[in-house]
Amino acid sequence: MTSFRIKTINAIAPEGLEKLDDSFTVDPEDTNPDGIVIRSSQIKVEDYPDLLAVARAGAGVNNINVETATERGVCIFNTPGANANAVVDLVFPMIGIWLRNIYQGIAFCKSLTEVPPEDVNAEVERRKAAFRGVEIAGKTLGVIGLGQIGVRLANGGIQRYMRVYGFDPFPSLDNIHNLLPEVTVTRAMRDTLSQADIVSLHLPVNEKTRGMVNAEFIAKMKPGSILVNYARGPVVEEQAVLDALESGQLEAFISDFPTPAVIGHPKILTTPHLGASTQESEGNCSTMAVGELSAYLRYGNITHSVNFPNIESIPAASVHTRLIIINKDVPGMIGFATNVLGDNHVNIASFKNESNGTVGYNIIDVESALDDKVIAEIEANENVIRTRLIQFM
Repeated sequence: MTSFRIKTINAIAPEGLEKLDDSFTVDPEDTNPDGIVIRSSQIKVEDYPDLLAVARAGAGVNNINVETATERGVCIFNTPGANANAVVDLVFPMIGIWLRNIYQGIAFCKSLTEVPPEDVNAEVERRKAAFRGVEIAGKTLGVIGLGQIGVRLANGGIQRYMRVYGFDPFPSLDNIHNLLPEVTVTRAMRDTLSQADIVSLHLPVNEKTRGMVNAEFIAKMKPGSILVNYARGPVVEEQAVLDALESGQLEAFISDFPTPAVIGHPKILTTPHLGASTQESEGNCSTMAVGELSAYLRYGNITHSVNFPNIESIPAASVHTRLIIINKDVPGMIGFATNVLGDNHVNIASFKNESNGTVGYNIIDVESALDDKVIAEIEANENVIRTRLIQFM
């Protein structure tokens, strides 16, 4: 039986790791694993010579050097949707805390310990008007980024009797179809920003979104609106936010990413990166990440990869060896692979290919063993990134 080595980085919830059988060994100290399960720590894939895949127990992968991973034939997984409920569960209360002056109200209640017991009720009645707030219902929510978190937030806004506008620069139809019909999806981001009393960001960090929320972005927002960032810190230019708070263009900034520039500001509420920090979310992410990694190591199957195409194939009982070829997405690679195998008298039982425009991924099942000469001939092609052999017999 093939044995696979798994390294864990960060505290990975046991719900997923418990699903691994005896063909896997898990060791956080492993210096050369086959697979890694990680949360938010930074990682360089080149530090692990035999690494085949990394599974991020969460949605964002900005802590992994994905481009280098692709060049080395390392598959990167994430777990979209596994923490969606946790994030939405936190965003709405945080908006409510600001709108209803909850933070100040709690501080006031704590201060009542200094008031004589017989005067507490009177003091509450005398000063409670200072904490009067406004309701979420009737406000307009703008959601930028309609992935699984954004969709659930938008739907949650409708359920709270809000008007909801949404925009996604790179929409997935699978996600958009899950929106309630009352959500208005705009064709331009400006049309969402200009309507919203509250703008909530739900975007990954990449070259196109880093620093996207800048002075120009904020200028398109409704004057006196609230900006919420429970996506990723680098999406927002903090100085632009501070300037907008000073000018009154923004009423408040609510963020999951405290930094020296924003902590202590009277118009900013922060939480310590708690968006996905629930027992349920961490268990869901762990289970999903381990499942993806296990399927890849055992069978070469891919679901929810950020750099390889999704592909799955169930080997027939007669299959001896599965050959995985990862290549640059250029013409002629399928023909090349079949010709090499045919010239070496290898009978192909099954051939499946998928591409994402950058990487071509091939699962080739054969009913015999493959010798080193065949693999060497395939790997000699300059467009082949990596090969794998998975033995079933």
